[in-house]
Amino acid sequence: MRTMRNTLSFIAVLVLSVLLVPVGMAQPEGFTKQDVLRGSVTPEREWWDLQRYKLAVEFMPDTKQIRGSNTISFKALKTGSRMQIDLQEPLKISKVLHGSNELSFTRNGNVYLISFPDEIKAGTEEQIKVIYGGTPVESKNPPWSGGITWDRDDLGEHFIQTTCQGIGASIWWPTKDHGYDEPDRGMQINVTVPERLVAVANGRLKNSTHDRAAKTKTYFWEVNNPINNYAVNVNIGNYVSFSEKYEGKGGALDLQYWVLPHQKELAMKQFKEAPRTIEAFEHWFGPYPFYEDSFKLVTVSYAGMEHQSSVTYGNWFRNGYRGRDLSGMGVGYLFDFIIVHETGHEWFGNNVSVKDVADLWVHEGFTNYSENLFVEYHFSKKQAEDYVIGTRKLIQNKSPIIGTYGVNKSGSGDMYYKGGNMLHTIRHAINDDKKWLGILRGLNKDFGLDTVTTRQVESYMSKKAGIDLSKVFDQYLRDTRIPKLWIEIRGNQVYYRYENVIPGFSMPIRVKVNGKTFTLKPGERLRALAVNKQIKNVEVDRNFYVTSEVKRASP
Repeated sequence: MRTMRNTLSFIAVLVLSVLLVPVGMAQPEGFTKQDVLRGSVTPEREWWDLQRYKLAVEFMPDTKQIRGSNTISFKALKTGSRMQIDLQEPLKISKVLHGSNELSFTRNGNVYLISFPDEIKAGTEEQIKVIYGGTPVESKNPPWSGGITWDRDDLGEHFIQTTCQGIGASIWWPTKDHGYDEPDRGMQINVTVPERLVAVANGRLKNSTHDRAAKTKTYFWEVNNPINNYAVNVNIGNYVSFSEKYEGKGGALDLQYWVLPHQKELAMKQFKEAPRTIEAFEHWFGPYPFYEDSFKLVTVSYAGMEHQSSVTYGNWFRNGYRGRDLSGMGVGYLFDFIIVHETGHEWFGNNVSVKDVADLWVHEGFTNYSENLFVEYHFSKKQAEDYVIGTRKLIQNKSPIIGTYGVNKSGSGDMYYKGGNMLHTIRHAINDDKKWLGILRGLNKDFGLDTVTTRQVESYMSKKAGIDLSKVFDQYLRDTRIPKLWIEIRGNQVYYRYENVIPGFSMPIRVKVNGKTFTLKPGERLRALAVNKQIKNVEVDRNFYVTSEVKRASP
């Protein structure tokens, strides 16, 4: 797992592990034993801590097969002798080596349990080499469905990509496939492909070799930072590259762009959005987290994805999201959605990552919110507000944003637009932009290169805001109702209360009465505001994600 900030954080992880793995591996209703093995911190995972991966994989496009190995370095947190490694069917592990010894293993669906002949003592560091291969699952709709995309580019050459968010990295390589633990010392990714193709992965390209007899090339990529499993990515094609340097808050950042030859002219124009995006997010969130690993945009055949230090791009070299303005307000055409959104994930998703995908809103909600922060930085605050408010029409409110813990189940798709609007609402409830900026930067500084839970994020934001936000998070993350502000004008008084809310919900909200701004703190009980003059109109601040009813009492 990533290095913990303090002993309490470490203990919290162990406690979480126990909570997620009750005696007998009980499973929530509607989920299978495989779901529990995939999504929980099992005893076979909990005793050892990832240090480093060395993944070596060969892609054979003519047969749509892969083969390779993953050398897993780990440290024993306590004594253990049986290890869980995940690899999804139909791929198979053929051999596991521990030094010169071959280890025995058994398979249970997508889980392999590997046995050591002797116990590994607490505090020792060891490594195993897992050899595997086969015909991996093909992605039918990347990136929404995971697997390998065996595609062809516009000129007929092989164009191959991996995607695995949700389904898990074990759909194409053997790994500890759970978000709570990431390799502290990063990983090496060695990719072998037919000699006419180029393989691009995360981190920096250190070397390449050419096996003329086998007619293959191998590309050696190095990742220095911890990396979450689903952010590990390989893209293969007839790539060419160009680059530039960006002078950022962390020094000189290498920006690299990998595109197909016929895309280069368009890319050289459209990818000017990349340094503008990093500039905006370094302002809001702090330094780009992965200076050592560089930043890349890599063209693919699908829309795009937030692969750490290797953002994939397929947005047709135009602004908006594949020709659409998601806000419906015209603002979405001011920027390239994929460059902005997927780069935002470098801070939320890759730098600050969640332990359990039930909390995936931390990745997607903050990154959705980053889109309007980009607009605010480069354009105007009003346009930024127009953008985030415009996306409310995409919120469905059919199921909660928080998913089911311990079974690899994220919450509803509302984690994007509702998550972004919740954060926008909280910003205006705090009503202190300097404090809000400190919260955004602080999250990335204090939880950077770490894994978190929703509760940690909630507690941190409440503490830094000086406001108890727990009921606000409960309302928007764990309930599907939109708070309703009920207002009735009676003479020179405004009576108000919240409806459609959980018990104890009392979020501050601003209204204008006769053009003058007042901050109210409604609850479920009726409260009153005296204005001392005839009330002509009451207007609720649009920046709060609530509905409202304003009426005048009958004389």
